[in-house]
Amino acid sequence: MKNKGELDAMKAVLQRVSSARVRIDGKVCGEIQTGFLVLLGVMQGDTQKEADCLAAKIAGLRVFTDEQDKMNLSLADVDGGVLLISNFTLGADCRKGRRPSFVRAARPETAEPLYRYMGEQLVKNGVAQVEYGVFGADMQVELCNDGPVTILLDTEELNVN
Repeated sequence: MKNKGELDAMKAVLQRVSSARVRIDGKVCGEIQTGFLVLLGVMQGDTQKEADCLAAKIAGLRVFTDEQDKMNLSLADVDGGVLLISNFTLGADCRKGRRPSFVRAARPETAEPLYRYMGEQLVKNGVAQVEYGVFGADMQVELCNDGPVTILLDTEELNVN
């Protein structure tokens, strides 16, 4: 069980994009047009509960512009997709020294199933297209950040209990 204020909470960095793709060894393995590039950090102690919370939040965020140029539309409203990329470095602890520690990141045998589960939950929450990177791979991510709009979601701040 996590204590309030601990750093081990699932994190997602969302970037609103007009396009995004991920390549491995020069080959495109995931690509979207309008939507979100989501970098997902699974931390020790995270469960499906955190993924459920983030997936619902991501699917429902109203940060796409309407006809009055106001951020008022969700992914479903713009027929947007999600490019979901696993990113253990979101668990970096940089409090000491110059070399980050990643001990708070979940082990691959826990993180990978939760990463896949997150994608499934995005679909269940109405996201029409979910594309993936390759868990644990060295990836090159390309994006055109629209806005720019970049949002950090942290399950600790979302009060997932």
